[in-house]
Amino acid sequence: RPGTMEQLVAPIFQTTLGDELYDRVELVYNPEFLREGTAIQDYFNPPKIVVGTYDGQPSERMEQLHKGIDAPVFHVKYRESEITKFVDNTWHAAKVAFANEIGRICHQMDISAQQVHEIFKSDTKLNLSAYYTRPGGPFGGSCLPKDVRALQHISTDVGANTHLIDTLIRTNEAHKLYQFQEATKALAPGARILLAGVAFKADTDDLRESPNLDLARRILEAGYELDIFDPSLIADRLVGQNLGYAYSNLPTLNKLLISKEEAESRSYDLVVAANASIAQLTLNGANIISVGTMA
Repeated sequence: RPGTMEQLVAPIFQTTLGDELYDRVELVYNPEFLREGTAIQDYFNPPKIVVGTYDGQPSERMEQLHKGIDAPVFHVKYRESEITKFVDNTWHAAKVAFANEIGRICHQMDISAQQVHEIFKSDTKLNLSAYYTRPGGPFGGSCLPKDVRALQHISTDVGANTHLIDTLIRTNEAHKLYQFQEATKALAPGARILLAGVAFKADTDDLRESPNLDLARRILEAGYELDIFDPSLIADRLVGQNLGYAYSNLPTLNKLLISKEEAESRSYDLVVAANASIAQLTLNGANIISVGTMA
């Protein structure tokens, strides 16, 4: 587990070598990515090479060990290298579980799971790619929450028992709470906060299931003073479901919205960059955190 090199391996060596440890021994954590039955082939054709060192700098000996092997190399500190295999294998397990849950739904509804899989895997732009795998903000908007709930309902209706899919909304809600707590943990009661962007995406006024709207609600409920800058959002022009969702979750929205000039002239204890609207502001010396990096 992360911390083993620093808390177990290094102390064992240090017991004997003392302060000479790092002068006499180079401790490196180099996780393997080998499959049973193809280990030798995988060693010489790995998907990546990860080398964990005390300070995250390259190791000359490990460079020699991997000489001639064509793969992306990541030089990181111990803990990043130690957690890598857990992340990879848990993701593989999640893929298997997801595929089997979809298979159960399809089977129960007389749908060809094989054909559905062919369609799914053909999309290498979004489905089988790095998209949506970077830790950051919660999912939201008009599509993902709606379709996840729909599939959850379908699964329940046909008795597919899709426990992984059934947890998606709950884990998303947990991430919303986590980000609020991380953003405000160092603030004094009644602190003043600027939320840059409340719409789900910048340059839109779509507030339906926007995690940023939920963040604004939590900030107000916690007793902080809040201003919202979102130049694409004009409260009086909201209509339909967008209007209903906005004011049922944040009834004082129209009073919270401020102009660029107001945002740049006021002093804030914290600025939360919730979407790309922050790029339109000049906030010299402000304490700014980005939702996209709060994972």
